[in-house]
Amino acid sequence: MADPKLSDARVLVITGAGISAESGIATFRGPGGYWRKMDPAKLATEAAFRSDPALVWEWYRERREQIRGACPNAAHIAVVELAATAGDFLLVTQNVDDLHLRAKWNGRALAPELCVQIHGDIFVTRCSRCDYRTTKRLHADDAASVPVCPRCEIALRPGVVWFGESLPPNEVQRVEAFLDGGRADVTIVIGTTALFGYIVEWAVRGRRAGGELVEINPEETPLSPHATRAIRGAAAAALPGLVAEWSHSGLGSSPSRHSVGG
Repeated sequence: MADPKLSDARVLVITGAGISAESGIATFRGPGGYWRKMDPAKLATEAAFRSDPALVWEWYRERREQIRGACPNAAHIAVVELAATAGDFLLVTQNVDDLHLRAKWNGRALAPELCVQIHGDIFVTRCSRCDYRTTKRLHADDAASVPVCPRCEIALRPGVVWFGESLPPNEVQRVEAFLDGGRADVTIVIGTTALFGYIVEWAVRGRRAGGELVEINPEETPLSPHATRAIRGAAAAALPGLVAEWSHSGLGSSPSRHSVGG
């Protein structure tokens, strides 16, 4: 049987903080994962926000500015190329930044309907009580203050999923709908520690019935035993070459299960 063409393939891409770290955005974990000697995992909670909303907003202001100053890297661009050339495509990102949506390939950007930000969007500001939300740049982005809901007059919060909170049901349904539509010919998991069970579950479900599962990550993760190919290197170096390989020779052209440096 001939190798499936990329243009006929269903492709699922799952990305984590590692892909954005290559653009200079600090991750929660690792050497750069601390902010002013505080653990971000303890700031990204509803309890922390109730206790000190000004401190939490200070952290998010700095993160927003860092992201605004960062640029999409070659891996982000290769994801857009995959979206443009695959027969069916979905990106599920754990990242709350906008680098996937700012990346362009041949002048084309990733269509928002092909991108699920499963942990929310850092540039959304929303109310915890009502349905008020905005993507406008607020005064809180520029000064040490806490924005207030114009309807409820309570503190607004960033539109992200904090630790201990449920995933947004509508976004989960979008992932489930893609998975229910059939196997992914190739599932690519990039730069995620795979510590959340639903990430492993979606990746494994995507590759059912013979689909390929490619993991691009410098380190082994809980997902590694399920991978049909593991690339222990940087995504910005590995993914463009992989996409070019598939575009030229088809999805069955991967030569080995493990490779180093892309």
